[in-house]
Amino acid sequence: MWQSRTVAVREDRRGPPNTGVGAVVDQASEWAAFDALLGIEVEGAPDATVGALAFYGRCSTEDNQDPETSKAWQLSNAAKFVRPLGGVIVAEFFDIGQSRSVPWERRNAASRLLSELRNRDRGWTGLVVGEGTRCWFGNQFSLTAPRFEAYGLDLWVPELGGKFENRNPSHKMLMSVLGGMSESERQHVQARVRAAMDAQVVNEGRHQGGRPPYGYKVVDGGPHPNPRKAAEGYRLRVLVVDDPAAEVVRRIFAEYLDGLGDRAIASRLNGDAIPCPSASNPAQNRHRIADGWQGSTVRSILENPRYTGYAVFGRWTKHERLIDPDDVGAGHIVRFRRANPDHIVRSREPAHPAIITVHDFVDVQLLCRFRGASGPQKLERGPRPTKQPYLFRGRIRCGFCLRRMEGSTRQTRTYYRCAARSIVPGAPALAHHPKNVYLPEAALVGPLNEWLAQLFNEDNLDTTVASLTASQSIDRGRNAAQQRLHDAEARVRRLQAAIAAGVDPAALVEAINETQAQREAAQVELQHTAAPDAMSSEDMAPDAMSSEDIYALIKSLGEIAPLLNQADPALLAQLYEVLRLEMTYDAEAKTVSVTIRPVRRASERVRGGT
Repeated sequence: MWQSRTVAVREDRRGPPNTGVGAVVDQASEWAAFDALLGIEVEGAPDATVGALAFYGRCSTEDNQDPETSKAWQLSNAAKFVRPLGGVIVAEFFDIGQSRSVPWERRNAASRLLSELRNRDRGWTGLVVGEGTRCWFGNQFSLTAPRFEAYGLDLWVPELGGKFENRNPSHKMLMSVLGGMSESERQHVQARVRAAMDAQVVNEGRHQGGRPPYGYKVVDGGPHPNPRKAAEGYRLRVLVVDDPAAEVVRRIFAEYLDGLGDRAIASRLNGDAIPCPSASNPAQNRHRIADGWQGSTVRSILENPRYTGYAVFGRWTKHERLIDPDDVGAGHIVRFRRANPDHIVRSREPAHPAIITVHDFVDVQLLCRFRGASGPQKLERGPRPTKQPYLFRGRIRCGFCLRRMEGSTRQTRTYYRCAARSIVPGAPALAHHPKNVYLPEAALVGPLNEWLAQLFNEDNLDTTVASLTASQSIDRGRNAAQQRLHDAEARVRRLQAAIAAGVDPAALVEAINETQAQREAAQVELQHTAAPDAMSSEDMAPDAMSSEDIYALIKSLGEIAPLLNQADPALLAQLYEVLRLEMTYDAEAKTVSVTIRPVRRASERVRGGT
């Protein structure tokens, strides 16, 4: 049985050909039968109607238009495109907050659309979009179009002027170009926005939004400088100091400069029941569980240059990484990484009140770099919770490895111990470090308190104050940096000699890298420290105390000699804290080197104000 259809008929003056079967048919039917026998596809007239279609659109979070407006104009554009052809939109799929770089399978609405392709009762026979560059990115069209073709669905794209034809090479080429244009447009928008934000930070010190650093809060800064945005009610936001949190930030920097590590500082803050950032402001830190201070929290505060009062932008950047390197079509996942130094910008002038001086911030960064370059054996151990109180907890260093000695109790006697087994394997200190180094607390308390009493005796007070004032010179830090540089260079020469003597260089790679890092850290510190002959009173550390400050501090402590004679462990520990007492125990010579560096101020008397 022949299926009747209407075909275009070409004029032929020779008359209708013979069908060869003796049938009497009209001219159109004869040509139809002929074409059918030969398997020729004859181009028919266009369909009268396109039929029922689904609509897909997308609005990213970076779009200036609101989602309703964006959907409205895309849907209107798609309807105007297919309405003259009889197309009717019966289903809508619209993604909000989805970047065009995200594959269709990972977009909410697009994923539902793709799952509907298998549904025979979906109610539509094709898909129309409002703008192709908004829906497809890069090679996404070449990955989605075959799926529509496999289920017999048409794709209507305004940029093509009609339906996508898979066998039309021009259509494929144009959709590839549109995907590349979409990708290029996204990159250009990102570059323009970033350049504008950089300029605002450098020239104006403008706060670019986001959560303020711990120690600051955001307040209204007046109308927006853009007249259009100001007319719409937009306001500038500026940073001001949050005084309680700012005091905690200053304490963190001061304790780190005193020699404490990240975890040790966090432990002290938790011990003093100071709320962590997520606990002090839960609304701003919903992604945190407010479980107390962590070492990573302390480190992030120490590394934040915005505490110096300058606006800094671009320290972290988005990085797109392939989900599966073997399946590029799976797309990328966005992760935040530290940006390269050349991508970070800083305001030319202070942009908000400073919590930490630039000098202190630089000192902390140099100390962080030195500790990291010196290897794990140089890092401080954080204080562990103990039932037994230790008077000199965290204040005594071992002369062999310069690590802090830990408290230990044997029967009724208290000792401070440094065990060689806790040193990192391969550390140079292991070559001459005894198995255990012990220092009895009782043998130290008496001579130490007697020495302190002499220092602060009325007869010796002027000499003590003069010595404390002179000791704050940057010269001491420069000498220490020069010594570290000298030691690192000497070690480099020894390693080079070992290689020249025939040692396998591969076996010394780790040691060479570590030594080189130490040398670079010392060189950077020397570059930021004035030479002794170039120093003046202005070259002193910004937090250095004058002789009047030191006199006032000593006066605030009250009578020190009676306090030392009372031997109250709690009061003595508080006094040692104010004096920033530090000791180094030389086990071979049986001597203890003691230094004091009083804090900037004492908020209350050691004896509780009595």
